[in-house]
Amino acid sequence: MKLSCLPVSLYDDIFSGKSSVADWIRLGAELGLDAVDFSIKFFPQWNDRLLNTVWVSLARRGLEACMIACYSDFTHPDPDQRAEELTKLKSDIALAKALGAKFVRVTAGQNYPGTERKDGVRWVTDGFQHALDEAEKQGVTLAYENHTKGAPWQYWDFSQPSEIFLEILDALSDTPLGVCFDTANPLVLQEDVLELLDIVIDRIVVLHVFDMREAGEFEPVRVGTGASPIPQIFSRMRQTNYDGWLSIEEASRQGKRGFEEAITYVKQTWDQALSA
Repeated sequence: MKLSCLPVSLYDDIFSGKSSVADWIRLGAELGLDAVDFSIKFFPQWNDRLLNTVWVSLARRGLEACMIACYSDFTHPDPDQRAEELTKLKSDIALAKALGAKFVRVTAGQNYPGTERKDGVRWVTDGFQHALDEAEKQGVTLAYENHTKGAPWQYWDFSQPSEIFLEILDALSDTPLGVCFDTANPLVLQEDVLELLDIVIDRIVVLHVFDMREAGEFEPVRVGTGASPIPQIFSRMRQTNYDGWLSIEEASRQGKRGFEEAITYVKQTWDQALSA
């Protein structure tokens, strides 16, 4: 089992400059992670000097970059804006390549008022297809998440209902598009997490281990203390001999203790799933 983490609890500090990407890498090493994830919002601007600083920090701590979480938004009604989103995503893919990150987390886009389902699905599929071409050139895997709402977004995800997520995924079934499966997001619409897992399990390249207090609400809690059926998910993943990445989405805002307890829970639960 290879373990990474997306530090949602640290977003405000990193976005504001109170702490840095190097601080996150240092904490990741202290926590005993194999890799760290980044939000693309950690890099509002990037250049060779910044890339070198991150590279040195990772190498010094013996860590890899696993995934960059991006907020691709291909459902905007303005075609010029959709074209700009593709340009940005291609830049994000280049950054992932430069940092040695294996994956770029992609999202469909926001559920803008007035965007029809048929149009939205077509726009997302087209955007992903063009981005996949670039990712293949760079040797990076795109991982499409069953998502809820991006940190910089005004609206919920267009493909938040699982049926739309699956429609887009099915339209790209003959491509290398992988799945970043979130263990809690379907709960927001009170959908069956395990049912969706079973449908997409063969396409999962990263498992986002996330938890919410209860179904029907978006209230993140420390992983292992909420409503997400994480033990059952791990059992199913191990039955398929999954040997990819687990990425903890740590959003409990409990400081270092929240990270430590989430990591301990994930490791123990993953090990127990082998004998379940």
